[in-house]
Amino acid sequence: MKIYTKTGDKGSTSLYGGVKVSKAHIRIDAYGTTDELNSNVGVIASHNSNEQVKEQLLKIQENIFVLGSELATPKEKLYLANGKSRIGQMIQESDIETLESWIDEWEKQLDPLTHFILPGGGKASASAHLARTVCRRAERIVVALAENEEIRQELQKYLNRLSDYFFVLARVLAKMDNEPEVLWLPSKD
Repeated sequence: MKIYTKTGDKGSTSLYGGVKVSKAHIRIDAYGTTDELNSNVGVIASHNSNEQVKEQLLKIQENIFVLGSELATPKEKLYLANGKSRIGQMIQESDIETLESWIDEWEKQLDPLTHFILPGGGKASASAHLARTVCRRAERIVVALAENEEIRQELQKYLNRLSDYFFVLARVLAKMDNEPEVLWLPSKD
């Protein structure tokens, strides 16, 4: 199988289910940004040695792939004639609850926030902060998509919770690496 097909050379691509759209379509932007997010999660993993974090990041990468698959599938093509999902797996409320439980567990290890934190805190922590911002962008694009096309609410909820996870994870990774968090203390000049 060749890696290049030349089918998109004129600026169009096909969604899952065969619908052809412009590569500038908001749906393409939505799942393309989740792909970018997934790559950012890989960067966090490459800067991390904690096994629990690695396991969580792997599960998150799998879920982002599932989420992207659903974003690449128009609502009318999401289910086959027999009623089964075309993509096999979809983000569920339980995936959101898992993120919440991970956030709650990690937060127990952290001091309460008293100020905003500047992104940084070592390579792993800075990578998690970057993933948080890409996740927020993905969420904004999915919200815009949902204003024009019907998508399941779980996708937006998952991205919203995932960005919270990355914020908490960034703080935890800084602590694990003995890197100080840089507080934003606005000057009064």
